[in-house]
Amino acid sequence: MRTLIYTAFVSLDGVVDSPGGGPGENHRSGGWTFRDIEFLPEAYELKGREIGEAAALMFGRTSYEAFAPVWPDMEDFAALKELPKFVVSTTLGEDALVKNWGDITILRSLQDVAAVKESDGGPIIINGSATLARNLSDAGLIDRYHLLVFPVLLGAGKRMFSDTDKDKQLLKVAESETYANGITKLVYDVVR
Repeated sequence: MRTLIYTAFVSLDGVVDSPGGGPGENHRSGGWTFRDIEFLPEAYELKGREIGEAAALMFGRTSYEAFAPVWPDMEDFAALKELPKFVVSTTLGEDALVKNWGDITILRSLQDVAAVKESDGGPIIINGSATLARNLSDAGLIDRYHLLVFPVLLGAGKRMFSDTDKDKQLLKVAESETYANGITKLVYDVVR
């Protein structure tokens, strides 16, 4: 069974919307991870480790459409270029897939995601994809959370978790650390 890991930059009030502020990120506070918070490389060590651990990537349609034109040619993400990718979408057509970013498979349902999870292989990293993350969490499909919590309240934007009425889900802290710039790393395993 594969491990589904949701990784996110998140504000203290749970917003994961538009952290980089790039094209397609139209949130009023877009780019909030780079403003007003001192850059400390050690606070981002988890992101580098994820690149080394990832056996595949998964995106929702919106995040795929934001990342696919940019990431394949970025040196920072060169190690991810040939990894298999999964895009969860009911509307994306095969003709919308980029050709220079390894094997890309469209998954049409959460049942398709569950089937991929049951297959052989290493961890699948989910970047961005707030709507997908909420749906996967609600369905009990996420196994681990890699969170960098920023000391900021954004007040509006896509949230990491839904407000769906569901059963309690326990998490176990696997790692935590707070850095001098106020960012807190929280790695949680879902208790099953």
